[in-house]
Amino acid sequence: MSNVQFHSDLDRLIEILPQRITKYLDKDSLSDVIELVLDLGRQPEIRHADGNIDYLGEDNIVEEDIKYITDRVQDFTSDNRSGIPGTLHRISAIRNRQGKIVGLTCRIGRVVTGTIACIKDFVVQNKSILFLGRPGVGKTTKLREISRLVADDLHKRVVVVDTSNEIAGDGDTPHPAIGHARRMQVTQPEFQKDIMIEAVENHTPEVIVVDEIGTEAEAQAARTIAERGVMLIATAHGNSLENLIKNPVLSDLVGGIQSVTLGDDEAKRRATQKTVLEREKQPTFDIVIEIIDRNTLAVYPDTAEAVDCILRGWPVKPEIRKVDQSVTDSANLMQKINKLDEKINYANESMKFSFSRQKYVDSVKNFKKIYIYAVSRTIVEKAIERLNLNTELTKNIDDADIIICHKSFAKGGNKILSIANEYRLPIYYVRSNSTSQVQKVLKEALGTEGTDEPHHTYIDDEERALDETKEAIKKVLENGEDIELSPQNQQIRKMQHELVEQHNLSSESIGEGPTRRLRIVGGKDFKAS
Repeated sequence: MSNVQFHSDLDRLIEILPQRITKYLDKDSLSDVIELVLDLGRQPEIRHADGNIDYLGEDNIVEEDIKYITDRVQDFTSDNRSGIPGTLHRISAIRNRQGKIVGLTCRIGRVVTGTIACIKDFVVQNKSILFLGRPGVGKTTKLREISRLVADDLHKRVVVVDTSNEIAGDGDTPHPAIGHARRMQVTQPEFQKDIMIEAVENHTPEVIVVDEIGTEAEAQAARTIAERGVMLIATAHGNSLENLIKNPVLSDLVGGIQSVTLGDDEAKRRATQKTVLEREKQPTFDIVIEIIDRNTLAVYPDTAEAVDCILRGWPVKPEIRKVDQSVTDSANLMQKINKLDEKINYANESMKFSFSRQKYVDSVKNFKKIYIYAVSRTIVEKAIERLNLNTELTKNIDDADIIICHKSFAKGGNKILSIANEYRLPIYYVRSNSTSQVQKVLKEALGTEGTDEPHHTYIDDEERALDETKEAIKKVLENGEDIELSPQNQQIRKMQHELVEQHNLSSESIGEGPTRRLRIVGGKDFKAS
């Protein structure tokens, strides 16, 4: 049995939708769907995880469609949310100025286990953990799995403070996804801070799980809980630790910030101005984890140390943890494996299939998506086909595992470098849009060609020519004799000329056509041509 399990209760969601909408739905194609959007006077939409949008039919949503759905779900709370009891699906309403519902967002809730395997060693340390990340990257999914892990496997008393039933689903019985953890419902978001304190005072928890700490009062409640020795697992608004530090409302979660005036000697020792920012107190959370995407996490195992480094402008490098590729696209992987099983069973007697299930699974797990920047897509696609590589190109950097970029964009300050850093993606450079160069970089990026060189360094014709030039310059400086280099094209010869001039030597181009090359002369009286 795989450690990846997938469950979405799609039938329960489809049951509350009008038949004229459901007739366009194919459950097998909903594995990557995030939500269904139904707005009055517009076509119903299906929104996928990759950002793509599909439209269901050509008819617009009418009032009867909205009423059909709202009559089949529980009453909406003050934050305009409802749900389907026993599932993780969420139904959110948009109202007009008179309070009438004119739009619905049906968010599909899923349970995906195995997504915290790469950080399990931190979860079992009995330290408070704060998750950061933009909406839709899986923060709540991880809270569910941690709740189950700590309650069932570590046998701790866990209370989930569930605002709008976001973590454990709608209804009085919490969803099995949280295991034996207890759930306290929060009727309105503004009461979350009170329920957090009530949980500690009334139910003696060892662990409290909270989704979306977003106000100063909630941050203060979290500090109160931590000071009582209770382990906190929570998420907060903000994409990164650095952004959280700059947030005056929530910075207390990581120790708070204060302005300090240093003495002359201390300022000189630190090589800073006299007025600096410093951490005010011990962080509420011992560990901060940035969720870069659904499969990449950046872990700061010591929040206090990381905050101090950021405030002083020192480099701080988090630990990058990757969810196993089998979890990356669990639904599609299991679907492919199941279909493969059917084919193997069907063809077993006639031996039509010679490959094994494990080989197929391994190929899916090692599959990589590449985002290219300033590199010829045609050349890359042909190289992938020619080399039969287990990869494909993606136009969405959110889906990418690797970035391949033209070397001319390698200088600091370029947007692609910032994006690669933000998403913690490895970036590989090609020096030219030549087939040989692209093939070489693809092999290295995908691990099909072993190398001890750093991933951003490549040996090509240009580098070999310059290395030859450097060696020749050294010999000319030692013995003063002229040296002829290997034939090169005009662009490389120009770089060779410039390199020679930097050493106060002279050079000339000799020969014709494909034999044209550089001669380095020992004197300083010859002007480069």
